[in-house]
Amino acid sequence: MAWATSCVYMSEKKRTSLFRYWTTRYLITLCIGLFVIGIASSYWISYSETQKRLDFMRLMAAEVADRVVDAEGKVEMAPFLFRIVDSRQESLGVNYKPIMVILDEHKQPVFGVPGPFSGELKRIAPELVEADDSLSQFELARGDEVLFVKEGIEVDERVVGWVMLFTPQKQVIRGMTEFQLLAIMLLGLGLLGWLVIYLLTKKLSQPIKDVADAAKQIVLGNYDIHLDKSKREQEVYELIHSFEEMANRLKQLEMMRTELLAGVTHELKTPVTSISGLVQAVREEVVSGEEAKEFLDICTKETTRLQKMVEDLLDFNSFAVGDIRIRRQPQNMQELIREITHQWKIVQEEEKLSLHIEYTSEPILIETDPLRVQQIMYNLLNNAAQAMESEGRIVVSLSAAAEEIRIDVKDNGRGIPLEEQSLIFERFYRGEDKKHIVRGLGLGLSFSRMIAQALGGMLTLTESTASGSTFTLVLRK
Repeated sequence: MAWATSCVYMSEKKRTSLFRYWTTRYLITLCIGLFVIGIASSYWISYSETQKRLDFMRLMAAEVADRVVDAEGKVEMAPFLFRIVDSRQESLGVNYKPIMVILDEHKQPVFGVPGPFSGELKRIAPELVEADDSLSQFELARGDEVLFVKEGIEVDERVVGWVMLFTPQKQVIRGMTEFQLLAIMLLGLGLLGWLVIYLLTKKLSQPIKDVADAAKQIVLGNYDIHLDKSKREQEVYELIHSFEEMANRLKQLEMMRTELLAGVTHELKTPVTSISGLVQAVREEVVSGEEAKEFLDICTKETTRLQKMVEDLLDFNSFAVGDIRIRRQPQNMQELIREITHQWKIVQEEEKLSLHIEYTSEPILIETDPLRVQQIMYNLLNNAAQAMESEGRIVVSLSAAAEEIRIDVKDNGRGIPLEEQSLIFERFYRGEDKKHIVRGLGLGLSFSRMIAQALGGMLTLTESTASGSTFTLVLRK
């Protein structure tokens, strides 16, 4: 048990906020991406700069090779060589000077510009003359990488010497301002990316955090929540809108639950109290004769009403879990509706209540459960009668289409208020006017809709105004 508690505690401790979670991951992804871009860019810059320097050295070597030959075709050193190098540096905008070595036709150094590694370069220069022309880079004995180019000095198509230029690779890398610019650019992109991620993630996570805080308030029983619905993002707006609708729905259900407890308590307590008082009066012979018999009749009626309430609660429990047994039989709907309305009218106490049936002369045949149809019709007719005063008119209309039949129950009662129309099929819901006039549990319409769905149909409120209401039962053939 202690181990399980510890695991739960550790699991809770590892959780972090949505804002921090995604900001961290976005930042890590950004850093990895910038690192990869930096490596690839550095390689490309280094390669481009190396090729650029080699091209410059080839151009310089070719120009020197053209100018170091005298009139007799011999290699001649002159002070203008340095001016050539300087002028080419200025014209091409470069800030480095390569090491120059000139060999004669016997591959012996005749000229060399002082610089790092000049001694070793003069020594290995004859070997490099024999190297393949594609070779442009080699490694010195100390491990330093050196770029080089060679250009033959030709006179009458005869090679009389070679011009060789060398540049240490580390000077190429050290002299590239592109790396500095790349570092500044990557750093700027990193800061900008982090700022954008920070702001966007905060903006996205804030409404989710507000919804989470509102959910905590609902857990504590506070259903009066107010969220900012001025969000432009469609998904965020739908989330907030749906959550507020859910909160309002829960608030209504909580009110209905409270009213249900109060209503059930009242509905059960009233007949029990009445029965107890009447039985005690008869038992103590406070009343006798016909009056005692009347008291016992009242007790019988109250007992029947109590039994009906208990049966409704039991039926509701069965219906709620989908245990609705349907026994379909071939039925002539005109005859079935006429029989149901006739039986219902017989037990009505209001003589001024009129009931009319409208249907076509052609028979409408369907396979359905007559008992379940009777339950639905009784509930609709009872509601219609309760919506009217001592007198009124109820019209039951039966019509058929290609694949379904339609039964309309219309009354000319006081109608259902607009704000209550969306709630009338809720379990245990009773309208404000009805709960103070008619006793009951508010299960009739909810039962009826579940039965209609079990029959493969649907029960809906088609219309309700101050001049009456119309309920429609649709059954598939």
